[in-house]
Amino acid sequence: MIATIDAYARLPRILRLDLSGRPVDWVTWQDAVCLYARDIVVWTLGDPILRLRGGHSRIDGSQSTLDINSIIACDGKPKPQTGVPPLTNQALFGRDRNTCLYCGGRFGDGALTRDHIVPSSRGGKDAWDNCVAACRRCNHAKGDRLVHEWGRELLALPYTPNYAEYLALINSGRILGDQMDFLRRSFKANSRLLH
Repeated sequence: MIATIDAYARLPRILRLDLSGRPVDWVTWQDAVCLYARDIVVWTLGDPILRLRGGHSRIDGSQSTLDINSIIACDGKPKPQTGVPPLTNQALFGRDRNTCLYCGGRFGDGALTRDHIVPSSRGGKDAWDNCVAACRRCNHAKGDRLVHEWGRELLALPYTPNYAEYLALINSGRILGDQMDFLRRSFKANSRLLH
């Protein structure tokens, strides 16, 4: 169903791809309109989610319209992707499904912390494969010890999401079905987002 401009505040973000079809980022509908207007959108996928109405033709009186699709591929130099997306708490908590990987409790973002499996004080890196979601209680109880020194085990191993998984994690809850279907095709086979 195509939204009208009156419902713009509730519109999901548009998934932007490069020419090869690789997911690049999320853009607002306003940014997407600019990309369409600059004739940078080369092809589209998904359903149109917004129809903008423009002026009327002097010749026949018809009104111009522009449909904005949920997935757009744009011309231009692709953004380099390092292969390792930036580590943010929002994405980390999403990767771990808002579950403390020590006690197994499910928590809201505000009740979770980023725990370093090998603590920073002991040379541990702030990296995807050394960080897990932990509730405040478990993080405090673990302190600067290693997991085995604390007498616990991790409930799941940390992993680095690929860029498609990262885009799903940073926009979770606001992804349209066709966008998620597109992103899912690029997820790793062991991705927690598939389950």
